[in-house]
Amino acid sequence: MIGLGLRQVQDALNRKADEIQREFVTASERLDEISRLMVESGDDDRRTLRAEQASLRERQQALADEINQWRERGRRVLTQPGQGSLRAYLNDLLALEDALITPAVKHALYLLDAPEDELARLAEAPERASAVTPAGRLLARARTEYDLRGADPAVRLRTAVEFANRPGMAQDADAIAEIEAALTDPDPLVRETSALTAIQLHRFRALRVADLDTAHRSTQRLAQINNPAAIPVLIEILEKPRTGFSPGEHGPEEKDNSRSRMVALLRLVEWHTGDAQKALRARQFDRDPNIVRAAARALDLFPGEWTGPLKP
Repeated sequence: MIGLGLRQVQDALNRKADEIQREFVTASERLDEISRLMVESGDDDRRTLRAEQASLRERQQALADEINQWRERGRRVLTQPGQGSLRAYLNDLLALEDALITPAVKHALYLLDAPEDELARLAEAPERASAVTPAGRLLARARTEYDLRGADPAVRLRTAVEFANRPGMAQDADAIAEIEAALTDPDPLVRETSALTAIQLHRFRALRVADLDTAHRSTQRLAQINNPAAIPVLIEILEKPRTGFSPGEHGPEEKDNSRSRMVALLRLVEWHTGDAQKALRARQFDRDPNIVRAAARALDLFPGEWTGPLKP
């Protein structure tokens, strides 16, 4: 089990190197741009550009050294000669206080000290054996990975967004069903990861899929998910009228998403938060008169400040 923890540390170190490498590439692109500008510039501008060029080259060298250092740290994770040296090495990494690697390092240190029964439980978890789909792997990570089980929900939200943005994932009905099946999981962090991921998958479908029947079903599903993370997505749907198509008697027919926007509006009234109230107030000049009337009616019925859900 500690081997898995160390591979996660190595992955985090390599991601850190990749992050710096992107900065290196940005500097390279700017250097290329400077080279083009110098051909077209006067003497004064060239002097300024040369100074920037020299600074960028110096920065590139520092970045290259930093990239190599992080890559070397990644290689050394799996080559420590004993548990004592491994613990010391992990503590050295922890002392760097880098947000990208700290969760993985803490998890590896936890595994070093975990009792045998806890290690056996983690190693024998049935979901590890059955997590053969992308959704299954995500849920397995939610059960075991340190960063996804921490106190910061932003990590789980970021993971949900990354999963939903993977090519084809929002069109995969089986993946969505597998994610939603975990909405009732006994583990609260798995439930939260499931809810956040389902919200992001349905957001993609509600806002970007051309088939408005599919988009509407996802909007209805978002209205059913009882998680505050759905509120900004419902606001986004309400604020973005768009056209698409729906199956008709003689083939696809162009329509708009007014019915989905109405579902979003009504659910926002039930959420009854300040952001929801602000979104409804902004609809007084909406292109859809039904939205204008519904928003005005809700604001008349509940004229005070909205501070919490009307229903659990």
